[in-house]
Amino acid sequence: MTGERAPADPIQAPGTPEPVWRAWRALTDLPRVDPSEVAGPARAGGLVVVAAHPDDEILGAAGLIAAHLDTGSRVRVVLLTDGERSHPGGPIPPPLLRARRIRETERALGLLGPAGTSTAEIVRMRLPDTGVAEHEAKAADTLVALVAGFGTCAAPWSGDVHGDHEAAGRAAALACASAGVAHVQYPVWMWHWARPDDPRVPWDRAVRVDLTPELRRRKRDAVACFETQLRSHAPGRDDRVILPPEEIEHFVRPYEVVFR
Repeated sequence: MTGERAPADPIQAPGTPEPVWRAWRALTDLPRVDPSEVAGPARAGGLVVVAAHPDDEILGAAGLIAAHLDTGSRVRVVLLTDGERSHPGGPIPPPLLRARRIRETERALGLLGPAGTSTAEIVRMRLPDTGVAEHEAKAADTLVALVAGFGTCAAPWSGDVHGDHEAAGRAAALACASAGVAHVQYPVWMWHWARPDDPRVPWDRAVRVDLTPELRRRKRDAVACFETQLRSHAPGRDDRVILPPEEIEHFVRPYEVVFR
């Protein structure tokens, strides 16, 4: 708007509404891949999903996780941080917020597999929230052993315009190259700050994983577990909701997009 300065942080600026993405034909025309071939021809060995914060793995790759669990594949989720700084200065102290966010991820992952089956393994690296870049080399070294022996690793996109996400993506890429594991990246905040045909986005490397109605239902249920991100911590006060309904719309589509 004339006379107003745009926020320096594109994540804080107004985002691209989901109907705009839905109307963009290129998303419909993306190459479609089976979950087992998301990183190339069918790969045995299971799936590792790296997340900068608890909920990244659900927002960006819950369908991929659920599809692998359906086939009995081994799934490991590596949380680089516990997300304890999502609400700096808010009414929930960081140690309590950390505990709540881990419980939310545990509940969410428990909803992704078929009833009565095992869920994904969770590994916590316990790096400081908002400080992954400062520990990027350590993260990459630790991830080498955590991805070794798996067929595919999915990690946050290294261009997501969030420092922790980008550092997580770079660390995972280095680890996968060292361990000889196929690697893909999933966007999270990109759906907010980017726009259709945005030249900052590697659309030429994007593929689409279609979700069955059942996988989509499980993902919706899993997303709903993250109450710390979906609700105000202090109703009636100026307390930011990290994932308001208009943001959640980006993640409950009948497909997921990853970059190869």
